[in-house]
Amino acid sequence: MTENRVAVITGGASGIGKETALKFARKGDRVVVADFNEQAGQATVDLIREQGGQAIFVKTDVSKLEDMESLVDTAVETFGRIDVLFNNAGIGRVTPVLDQNVKDYHDVINVNQHGVAYGIIAAGRKMRELGIKGVIINTASVFGFLASPGTFAYHATKGAVIMMTKSAALELAEYGIRVVAVAPGAVDTPIIQGYKDRGMVDSMKAKVIGNKLTRPEQVADAVYLMSLEEASAINGSVVMADEGYASFK
Repeated sequence: MTENRVAVITGGASGIGKETALKFARKGDRVVVADFNEQAGQATVDLIREQGGQAIFVKTDVSKLEDMESLVDTAVETFGRIDVLFNNAGIGRVTPVLDQNVKDYHDVINVNQHGVAYGIIAAGRKMRELGIKGVIINTASVFGFLASPGTFAYHATKGAVIMMTKSAALELAEYGIRVVAVAPGAVDTPIIQGYKDRGMVDSMKAKVIGNKLTRPEQVADAVYLMSLEEASAINGSVVMADEGYASFK
């Protein structure tokens, strides 16, 4: 059954996370929007409610295990269960590796890598406790497979997300919990637009089929499909949502 599920989405204030929250809500799922940006996160919730959906906002720092545990607990306290966790929150920094600022490096690692690990741990424990055969979906990236200059820490985190997905899927299978990842390419998000002045956006567009950025809602569609029972054979896998970025150019 996919009706009346509860989906928890981190990084739900903007970009892929926002569009995914809207997608799940439009399909009838109850949504918990998590983000560090309280104003933008609440705006996502307000939009869902305006469209007739059910949602709450929980301010969350994914780099802290206690925040992720509190997020999962709040979802269960509010809606009675948790069926889907979309570990989507992420940040990026563009710096040559030899000029890398240690604080920036740790910020990226803490959010993109540790945040996913904490989400897997918190949601996995709760799903096991409640006997729910849920799905944990992680946002990886083509940059977990391909190297580019200036994004040393980002590459490290997305490579880690890919292997954490495989490892967690192997261990959580006995509880009926699937763990999968989506790997977007050049997506029109605030992170990507922040690189526009550096010429990175035009460079990325030139590497995809159709020479255009992927829309966040296209990735949201892929994430929703991966959450369904009909996708039960997809487990421990990284699904590319990159319009050929990693395959053709």
